[in-house]
Amino acid sequence: MFSTTLSNRLDRARRRQGKAKGFTLVEILIVVIILGILAAIVVPQFSDASENARKKSVTSQLQTLRSQVELYKLEHRDEFPTDDGTVTGTWDWDMLTGTSVVDGNTYGPYLQAEPKNSLNGNSTVANAAASGVGFVIDANGKLFATGKTDTNYFNEADGTEGSSNPAGFVAP
Repeated sequence: MFSTTLSNRLDRARRRQGKAKGFTLVEILIVVIILGILAAIVVPQFSDASENARKKSVTSQLQTLRSQVELYKLEHRDEFPTDDGTVTGTWDWDMLTGTSVVDGNTYGPYLQAEPKNSLNGNSTVANAAASGVGFVIDANGKLFATGKTDTNYFNEADGTEGSSNPAGFVAP
């Protein structure tokens, strides 16, 4: 009788421990719903942040490119890094990423590598926005970027893009 009573007490204690260890289905569903709501709030913020980072990267790239092209022109008798030295010539990144000799002086490199437009992945420089173009140079030699859609121009001032020439653009 003593062993039966002890056995019954142990069984009841084990049952109580088993109930205390688990979560009910309702509790699990509530946690899943809360996590889903939090994810719906947080995920769009991250996608906007990455797009904003790409836009800021392009703006920074343009500032660097503009200053390095100006330095190149200063050291190369006002010529552009193109096949014929003019603004309308074919752009040659090797002239900015390599070294060159002018009047016995070695200059460059001006850039470590050929830059790619972080909005569309293109690095081609042309005189107008078009498919496959990453950067655009106007008649005055000022560089602009194309947008996520490479046939549009990226507007540095407000981070938007459009099909019309950006402010300050002088068509060649």
